[in-house]
Parts: sequence; C-alpha cells; structure tokens
Amino acid sequence: MTAGSLAWFARHELRLSWRDTLSMLTAGRRKREPAVAVAVVAFILFLHGIAFLILGQTAEHDVRADLPTLIAVSAAMLLSGSAMLSQAMESVTRAFYSRSDLELILSSPAPAHRLFAVRIGAIALSVGTMSLLFTAPFIDVLVLRDGWRWLGAYAAIFAVAMIATALAVLLTLALFDAIGPKRTRFAAQVAAAIIGAAFVIGIQIAAMLSTGSLSRAAFLHSPAVIAHAPALRSLFWWPARAALGDGICLLILISAGAGLFLGVTLRAAPRFADCALAAGSVARDMPTRRHSHRSFRLHTAPRALRRKEWLLLVRDPWLMSQSLMQLLYLLPPAALLCRSFSAQGSARLVLVPVLIMAAGQLAGGLAWLAISGEDAPDLVLTAPVTLAQLWRAKIEAVLASVGIVFAPFIAGLLFLAPSLALIAAFGITASAASAAAIQFCFRAQAKRAQFRRRHTSSRIATFSEAFSSITWAAAGAVAAAGSWLASIVALVAVGIVAAARMLSPSRAKYA
Repeated sequence: MTAGSLAWFARHELRLSWRDTLSMLTAGRRKREPAVAVAVVAFILFLHGIAFLILGQTAEHDVRADLPTLIAVSAAMLLSGSAMLSQAMESVTRAFYSRSDLELILSSPAPAHRLFAVRIGAIALSVGTMSLLFTAPFIDVLVLRDGWRWLGAYAAIFAVAMIATALAVLLTLALFDAIGPKRTRFAAQVAAAIIGAAFVIGIQIAAMLSTGSLSRAAFLHSPAVIAHAPALRSLFWWPARAALGDGICLLILISAGAGLFLGVTLRAAPRFADCALAAGSVARDMPTRRHSHRSFRLHTAPRALRRKEWLLLVRDPWLMSQSLMQLLYLLPPAALLCRSFSAQGSARLVLVPVLIMAAGQLAGGLAWLAISGEDAPDLVLTAPVTLAQLWRAKIEAVLASVGIVFAPFIAGLLFLAPSLALIAAFGITASAASAAAIQFCFRAQAKRAQFRRRHTSSRIATFSEAFSSITWAAAGAVAAAGSWLASIVALVAVGIVAAARMLSPSRAKYA
C-alpha cells in the first residue's frame, strides 16, 4: 500500500477510529474489553426486543404506503437526518480544531486533499453507523415480519448520511468564509445543537400547543396534520417511499446522496488544508486586548474560587455543544408553561419531573467539568485555602449555574401554582446536589476535552447519577400529584446517593 494514497489514509483513519471507540468504551483499560463486548451484544439484543414489542403487532399486517405511514416514516427520517447533520457539523468542527495530528500530516509531502477526502467519508460513515445503532433493530423486525423490501431502509439511511455530511461541510465552510475561524468554532457548536434539537423540539411544541399532550405520534396522526400534508403522489414522499422499499425512489435517493457527497468532497477537500491551518492559528492571530484601567479588587477566597469556576465554564470551547442540547430541551416545558397561563389543567404537573430530571443531568456535566476536569489541580492546591473551601466553592459555582438556568421556570410556576413551584425548586436543588455529590465521590483527574467520555470513567457513577435524577423526578411527580408517597421515593433517591458514596473508591490524593 503506497504511503499517502487514499487507501493508506483510509487505513490510518480506520485505525484511529477503532482506537478512539475502544478507548471510549473501555476507558483505556484493556481488561474491560470482554465485558464491553458482552455488554454491547446484550444492548443490541435489548434494542431488538424493544423494537419487537413496539412493532410486533403493527408488522403482522402488510405496511402500506398510505398517508399516515408516509407521515410517520418521513418524520423518522427527518429526525434521523437532523441528528446526523448535527453530529456531522460537530465532527467537521472538531476535525479543524481538535485533531492533534494535522500539523504533522500537513507538513508531510503527502497530498492533503486526499486526507481530508477520507475524513469527510469517515464522518459520513460514522454518522450513518450511529443512526443505524438505534434504527437497525426496528428495520430487522420489519424485515422479519413484513418482507425483504425493508432492507432498502439501510441504503436510505446511508444516503441521508451522505446528504447530511455534505450539508455539514458546506455550512462549516460558509461559516469560515463569513465570520472567520475564530468565531466559527462557537457558531458551529450553536448551529449543531440547534439543528439536532430543532425537529424533535418543534414537534413537541406543536403537539403541546395543538393537542395539549406530549405525544408526538398523536400529533403526527392528528386530523390537522393529515389534512395539511402534501398529496399522496407528491415528490415530498419519495424519501419515505425509498425507505419503504420502492426501488425507483431508493435509486433516486442513493444517486442524489452520492452525487451531492462526491461533488462537495471534490470541491471542499482541497480547501480543508487552508481552513485547518487557519483554525490552528486562531490563538496566535487573536488581537491583543486592551487592558482596562480598573483597579484591582480584593475578593475573599471562596468568592475568587467561584468566579474562577464561572470563568472556566464560560470560556470552555466545547461546553456549548456539550450542554446546549440539554438546555434546548427545556423549550417544550417552557411552551407548556406559557400555555398554562391561559389554559388551566393538569398539564403543568408534567413540568415538575421534566425540570428536575434536566437539572440533574446539567448539574452532573458541570460538576464533572469543575471537579474532575480541572486542568491545573496542582496549581489550585497551592492556593491559601483548605480543601474543604476548594470543593465547596466548586459545588457552589455548579449549583448557582443550575439555579440561573432554572430560575425563570420556578418564577413562572410561582404565578401559576406556588405549591408546584416549591416542589420543583426543592426537586431541582436536590437533583442537582445529588448529581454533584456523586461526581465528587467519583472524582478523578482528567482533561476537560474528555467531557464526552466522562461516562466511561466509572459505570457506577454513570448509573448512580442517572438513577438519582430519575428518582428525584419521580418524587417530584408524586409530590405534585399530592401523595405522601413522595417522601418514600425521596428516601430512595437519598439512598442511591449514599450507596454511591459507599461504593466510591478512596481518593488518597484529595483526602
């Protein structure tokens, strides 16, 4: 195999992808590989079981390409396509800013456009494979129950993946041309998060405002949607017909996806080298900031530590894409809250567990960044403060950040139902504090860039944090319903945190 050829670069990317995936699953511990393999197989079988339970009765009869079916399949493809586009944009942006091997490869005599052509192809393969992880079980069940024609859905997914990757490349390059490499990293993260959540959030908001329920399926099959849908013979339904096994539509979809992908790759790959160099020199090209003449202010140690944590969270280059999705999913509860001002009902009760669950998830991520993602732990330990003050300041900074995010929701509930506002406030505080406490118990030195892989460091911490948020949300829901059983559920949540603390390894370095 000739060095610098497309096949050589493809093998290089395949090796890096395999190592990255294996490291993410095993947290860098090779002894975990057999257990991880068993877990992956069990997870795949579990997904097939869920798909069989959902589609078992539906697939007993021949699935026809009628209007409700085309609407459901089109919605699924739009949901998958938006997620692919979001993931592809984030992957393209990380290829510019986070790949440490770019300078080495660009300085070699190998043609750079071949490398970037392979990486664009790798992104398309990655987003298509990730989508198949959750859609393949449903396709397999449909193939088993309704015939081989459903195998065309596999090809349709990869065609959508090629289209999504091509659009992601075009959007990222357009951002580079419009606002420059310095602002593209932030803008691309925001755009990726919005694109990834726009469709599902839009359907949820539309369902809440039109039907007053959280069911997307009920909204998609509502008479209003069916009445305003395009005609049965419209070109709009061709992608859905391709997924349903229509050979002509499938061929057209694959040809369109492959043509767009190849055209964008041939045009964009030569430009990627200049964009990567520009992105790598952002720090060197940043203009010198003018120093203000403000006098130096002396703060107490806890306040200085909290301010330092807030500055780190604000300046984190990848925090936007990592946490913005969680914040965007608060829009449907906000829409439901606004609707509750004009329409009384029990729908507002749904807000309480949703807000509590979201608070726990957000607090867990921020706590990991503040506690385990400290990039200069030795420097911080030299500060004239005790360890108790240090950890207290970090936890306070995290809880204050969560409080700022959820304060508008509590204020809105306070006007609607003060009792629900008090329940939500207590649940949000308890869920966020529990998640932060679990991250504190399982603290381990890591880099902030490893935020996406934090769940692989400790499975116990991952499951404890998830179960804690779920249990506090359940306690909030039971309390909102007016049952005294909420206290029992809350005790279970406290027990989960206590069990996590008992199972946490000793940290002699921080003791």
